[in-house]
Amino acid sequence: MDYTTIVYIIFFITSGLIALFTLHFIIFGIVGLFKYKKYPKTDIKKKYGLIIPARNEEKVVGNLIESIRKTKYPQEKLHIFVIAHNCTDKTAEICKQKAQKYNDVYVYEYNNPQENTMGYAFRYLFNKIKEDYGIENYDGFFLFNADNIVSADYFEKMNDAFVAGDGKDVITSFRNSKNFGSNVISGLYGIHFMTGCRLESRGRTVCGCSTRVMGTGYVIGSDLVKDGWPYVTLTEDWEFTADQVLKGRKIKFCDEAVFYDEQPTTVKIMFRQRLRWAKGHLLVCLTKTKELFKKLFSKAGKEERSNKFSVYDIMINILPMCVITTALFLLNIILLALCPLFGADAGVVWRNWAIYTGIGVAIGYVIMALSAIIIMIVERNRIKNVSFWKKVAVVVTWPIFTILAVPIELVALFSKNLTWKAIPHTDNTNFEKLNTEHYQTEEEKLEG
Repeated sequence: MDYTTIVYIIFFITSGLIALFTLHFIIFGIVGLFKYKKYPKTDIKKKYGLIIPARNEEKVVGNLIESIRKTKYPQEKLHIFVIAHNCTDKTAEICKQKAQKYNDVYVYEYNNPQENTMGYAFRYLFNKIKEDYGIENYDGFFLFNADNIVSADYFEKMNDAFVAGDGKDVITSFRNSKNFGSNVISGLYGIHFMTGCRLESRGRTVCGCSTRVMGTGYVIGSDLVKDGWPYVTLTEDWEFTADQVLKGRKIKFCDEAVFYDEQPTTVKIMFRQRLRWAKGHLLVCLTKTKELFKKLFSKAGKEERSNKFSVYDIMINILPMCVITTALFLLNIILLALCPLFGADAGVVWRNWAIYTGIGVAIGYVIMALSAIIIMIVERNRIKNVSFWKKVAVVVTWPIFTILAVPIELVALFSKNLTWKAIPHTDNTNFEKLNTEHYQTEEEKLEG
C-alpha cells in the first residue's frame, strides 16, 4: 500500500466518522418532511406574560403589539411586557401609546451600554416582573423580538402544546419571514429558517428528541424563570437550549403555530449577524461541551436515560463542524504535499486530488440546491408573493449561502471583543396582510 493510498484512507475514515456522528440529522430531516406532531385542542386557557425586548424598534414594535391584540386568544390572559433598552429613538414612546390604547401593556426602560445583548434585556425585565407583578402569577412566558408578527391562531396552537406537556416543556414555533420576497438575501434567510423548522425541529419532536429554540417565538413555564434569566451571551438561544437539555427539560416544536420576523436584505448586515451567531455558537461550545459529555456518560435513572440522545444530539449540534472539517481538509492537503518524500508522482497526486475535490464540490452543490427546492415545494403554502425567478435565484445561491458558514466560522474563531450590534428593522408588514394570506392559503388547501 503506497503513501497516497494511506492518506486517502485516513481522509475517508475521518470523513466517514463525521458522517456517522451526524447521520441522525438526515433521519430527523426525512421524518420532518412527512410528519409533524399535532397537539390535542384544549379548553384550558393559560395566562401568559409576553416578553418583548426592543432596541430602537420604533418602526416595527407597534405592529407586534397590534398583532397580539388581534389574535383569537382571550386577551385578558395575555399581558404584554416591553423592555425598551439602550434606545435613542421613540420606541418607548410608541409602546406607551399602545399601553394607553390596550389593557395589560406594560413598558419598562433601561440604559446600560455594557449590557446590550437581548439576554440582558430579558434578565432585566424578568426581574422587574418579579418585583412588580410576581412571576408565579403567570403560567408561562412567551419570548419575542420586536420585529415579530404572530398569526391569528398562534396563541391557541401554542397553548394547546403547552397544556399537552403540563407546562413542563418548552414549546417553540414555526419561524416564517414577513419579507421573504424582498430580495434574494431575505429569501435565503427564509429558506434557512424553514429548513431549521422542517428538517430539524419537526423530526426531532416526532421522534421524541428535544429540539432547539431559534432566536425567539417560544414559550417557557414560569418556574423556569422564578430565579431570574441567566442567559446573556451573544447567542442566548443556544445557551438556553443546551442548559434545558442538561436539566432534562424537553423543547418541543409546534408546527401549526406560525410567527413572522424580518430578515436582513444586505450583504453587510448578513455578515454581521452571521458572524455574531458563529461567535456565540463557539462560546457555547466552549462552555457547555464538557458538561454535555459528562452528562452523556453519567449514571442515570429511567427518565434520564430517555434524555441521553437529546444530550448527544445537542452536543454534536454545538460542535464547530465548519472548523473541524476545514482542519481535516487542510491536514489532507499537508499530507498530500509530502507525497514526493515517499516516491509518489506529485503531478498525478494533485491531478487526482483536483478531480475528486471537484466532483465532491459539484455533488455537494447539487444536494444543497435540491434541499432548497424540496423546502420550496413542501412549504409552498407558507411562501407568498415571491416570483418564480426570485425563487430560482434563491435556489441557485442557497449552496453559497450555506458554505459561507465555513469562512464566517473561521473569522469568528479568531475574532476578539466581538460585540452585539442591533440589526435594523424597517419592514412595515402588518397583521392583516400576513393573516389574510394565511387564511387564503387554508381555503386553497380545502378547495384542493
